[in-house]
Amino acid sequence: MNKKLIFFDIDGTLLDHNKQLQATAKKAIAELKRKGHIVAAATGRAPFTFKPILEELDIDTHVSMNGQYVVFENEAIYKNPLSSNVLQELNNFAATKNHPIIYVNHEDWYSNTENHPLVKRAIDSLKVDQELTYNPKFHYSGEVYQALLFTPEESEQDYWEAFKQQLEFIRWHEHSMDVLPHGGSKAAGIEKLIDHLQIPADDVYAFGDGLNDIKMLQSVRNSIAMGNASDAVKESAKLVTKDVQDDGILHGLRMVGLIKS
Repeated sequence: MNKKLIFFDIDGTLLDHNKQLQATAKKAIAELKRKGHIVAAATGRAPFTFKPILEELDIDTHVSMNGQYVVFENEAIYKNPLSSNVLQELNNFAATKNHPIIYVNHEDWYSNTENHPLVKRAIDSLKVDQELTYNPKFHYSGEVYQALLFTPEESEQDYWEAFKQQLEFIRWHEHSMDVLPHGGSKAAGIEKLIDHLQIPADDVYAFGDGLNDIKMLQSVRNSIAMGNASDAVKESAKLVTKDVQDDGILHGLRMVGLIKS
């Protein structure tokens, strides 16, 4: 069997609804690695938020922050930071609506407000053991690969209309959207890694469940949506496996023939 490149989203794919790694998924990934395949995470999260997961799975390759930061064997091969000027425009626009922002890079995250209830509610759901740093001007001094904008769904269209030539927005929580450079996506980051490794399209696989996985599942030839995904996500994939809590990873790998038993 040719060497395969297999991408796994994290939340709702590798991690179940309780943010726990399924034992069958861990065993399946170990089997993929034993066979010589390349296993990578593809996530909207920043690297510091999923480091323990990768260590547990012995994975050293990832497409993170929705494709803006790509690492192969612990070495960054692609970085796509947001413009500080555009971030300031976003900051000014969001301030008129009292919508907080978090600036994120590969090492830390920085909030432009303190003790905002919407921020706490969304961030607590990630169960990340790293406190937010208050630094409203971080985007002037450090690279930002993704921002988190805290806004209700009814205000989402306002941002699309104001920044349609500059930014992409992907909702990940009822109170928050990921903010990416225009044209940024997991699919774009994955393409950078595929080009770097020169892996044939037929040998690339991807598992996902979220709205930020749609472009990835549409672009990867062997795409598998989790059973817990929404209909829109399922329709973007070639195959649909079981729910993450029903051994969805193992079942999906069997469906595509990467694991036989």
